[in-house]
Amino acid sequence: MSNSIKTLGKLKKSGWTSTSVKEEMRRNLIKKMKSGEKIFPGILGYDKTVIPQIQNSILSKHDLILLGLRGQGKTRILRMLTHLLDEEIPIVEGSEVNDDPLNPISKFAKQKIAELGDETPIAWLAREHRYGEKLATPDTTVSDLIGDIDPIKAASKRLTLADEDVINYGLIPRTNRGIFVINELPDLQPRIQVSLLNIMQERDIQIRGFNIRIPLDVSMAFSANPEDYTNRGNIITPLKDRIDSQIITHYPRDLSVAKEITKQEAWGERDDEVKVYVPDSYRSIIENIAFEARSSEYIDQKSGVSTRMTITAMEQIVSAAERRAVHNNESETSIRITDLFHAIPAVTGKLELVYEGEQEGAANVAKHIIGKAINMTFKSIFPDPSKRTSEDDDGEYVDIMRWFESGNSLEIPDLESDKSYKKSLDSVDGLKKFVLKLKDKKDPDLYPLMDLVIEALHQNSKLGKDDLDDTRSYSDMLGSMLGGMGEFEDDEFDI
Repeated sequence: MSNSIKTLGKLKKSGWTSTSVKEEMRRNLIKKMKSGEKIFPGILGYDKTVIPQIQNSILSKHDLILLGLRGQGKTRILRMLTHLLDEEIPIVEGSEVNDDPLNPISKFAKQKIAELGDETPIAWLAREHRYGEKLATPDTTVSDLIGDIDPIKAASKRLTLADEDVINYGLIPRTNRGIFVINELPDLQPRIQVSLLNIMQERDIQIRGFNIRIPLDVSMAFSANPEDYTNRGNIITPLKDRIDSQIITHYPRDLSVAKEITKQEAWGERDDEVKVYVPDSYRSIIENIAFEARSSEYIDQKSGVSTRMTITAMEQIVSAAERRAVHNNESETSIRITDLFHAIPAVTGKLELVYEGEQEGAANVAKHIIGKAINMTFKSIFPDPSKRTSEDDDGEYVDIMRWFESGNSLEIPDLESDKSYKKSLDSVDGLKKFVLKLKDKKDPDLYPLMDLVIEALHQNSKLGKDDLDDTRSYSDMLGSMLGGMGEFEDDEFDI
């Protein structure tokens, strides 16, 4: 349509009719629902909770706020609302506020139509240009959002400050006939929030002392973190009352959904010279790190644990394996237990610790959480080693434990080649046989699972473990304790 319609007269003849932006969103949402098209592609875990509530809000022509902790996809969802707009709409060419040619609101557009009539030039505005967004910061002003008088414009055009043409429109009027989003709403100072009240209810703006009201057609949406209500600010009651729908977001509730999100968002498939295989069990470990963190007594749960943590952790883990493969001149490798602990920088940067956590130290808290995640995943695949069949044996792990009890130890350097790594794990009696019998069908590679079994036996206090600079060493728990005591006694008598 835009190729042939360039004037107001042709627009009238085409039969095009004006529609409010909320009616437009409602109409397009119904079309997508009837066709079975996905409303928010790439948004996982909200199909039965958040997305139906957003749909209800749009069908009701409501302004909405997404309320939730950090890293729950609020901003991404709000930006995807543009998918519910028409591909393009006509505006009066040159209009700063996207004037509807059939219902102009600005002095500029009204004068132009009065002067040119049906020859008034028409431009077409694409849906991506009908979205405006502002991150609420303490220095945000009414001028930024609504507008102000521009003395430079007045001087250059030789106009008085009482002339409407000297108005410099803010972000919201410039998004007229579109969607405007304010992120982190509580950070907006209360006196600035007051300036939004008329937009939310009366749907107009008033600038400075001008005795005019400019009616706007805009769909407003907001995001906020509930913790911000007390830490950095509040949403004033009159504004909160004018926001029609408050929708609560949440973190992934199922392990399978969490794995899908990380797989979709993390840079794992790098198409480089090195191919890094990530076993399904290790994907579960990475997600369980987040699940454990969200229930840990060392972490401030009011702050939340962002899904960005598992995404960056996955990227760090893949990079650790990639670095090892490059070091050994290998073209492919699998993730190992060693690689999991290379995610500590990604984990510590995403956690807000309580006092007890600060006392333990961020790195130690991260190691503790990773260890618990390893153990949780392990017990979902293999029998719990803490449940013995009798007082004198270690159940299914008896052959493995006897190998260590015989004085053997297992050393795995961080940068050990795949060939040497497999040879080291193969040397442990009963380990390969045990994993072959009980391994998860989703993981065809035995060796990461063999590595997981050894680390889990340590996490269950069955094996001792020493973390040296670039090597981890496993040995019999009792033997390592006695060895340590022996060293202590030697020092005592060496006077």
